[in-house]
Amino acid sequence: MQGSANLNLMIKAARKAGRSLVKDFREVENLQVSSKGPGDFVSRADREAERLIKQDLMEARPTYGWLGEETGGDAGADPTRRWIVDPLDGTTNFLHGMPHWAVSIALEHKGEIVSGVVYDPAKDEMFWAEKGAGCWLNDNKRMRVSGRRVMSDAVFATGVPFGAKSTLPATLQDLARLMPGCAGVRRWGAAALDLAYVAAGRFDGYWERELQPWDIAAGLLLVKEAGGLVSGIRDGADPLDGALIAGNEGLFEAFRSIIRG
Repeated sequence: MQGSANLNLMIKAARKAGRSLVKDFREVENLQVSSKGPGDFVSRADREAERLIKQDLMEARPTYGWLGEETGGDAGADPTRRWIVDPLDGTTNFLHGMPHWAVSIALEHKGEIVSGVVYDPAKDEMFWAEKGAGCWLNDNKRMRVSGRRVMSDAVFATGVPFGAKSTLPATLQDLARLMPGCAGVRRWGAAALDLAYVAAGRFDGYWERELQPWDIAAGLLLVKEAGGLVSGIRDGADPLDGALIAGNEGLFEAFRSIIRG
């Protein structure tokens, strides 16, 4: 695996946090039968994973800024560089003993994501990319978005809002427009992995509303470096604002027009 010093640091930190989470995941599976439930335990696992990542990254690059799901933001002495970290994307899957969750780490430089890592510890899949250097899986497998150009052959991914989120009606309308003309829609509960799967050609496109930067920062770079396209759902909006569409070039315009209604 060849990459910058920063990328290698990110990969090392993701693997270290992943090992900690795998140990905790085994405990969560055992806690499913308890009356108290595993929620508090998972919260501790999440915070510990972020602590490990932050310790490694900030010790190596103490001037960089920081944005983490659990510990919030810090501008840092160097405002041009910032780590963006989700230590456990797919928390609900983790909570329920489902092995589909990831560690996501991105590096932003002057407002642009320049390095990204999405690590799936349960499957030992490390998706990584650097600006201008392509997108890769593990040590040496180059990733490309799918080449499908027919909507009826395509499989898409999204996140269906839970609880009383205000975006549920819009998402249901999206599904009503998209599903009759495609091969299927998946809702797997981990935005970082959904984007990594678009980059790997496993999904042909992905969209979702109301996400946070740490959910998607690394994944957006993966898709771009794998030859895919990304945009905001609203015309002219920054996808990092949390309402985004990603997909392969052959289907992107048709897919985006359906989601935008």
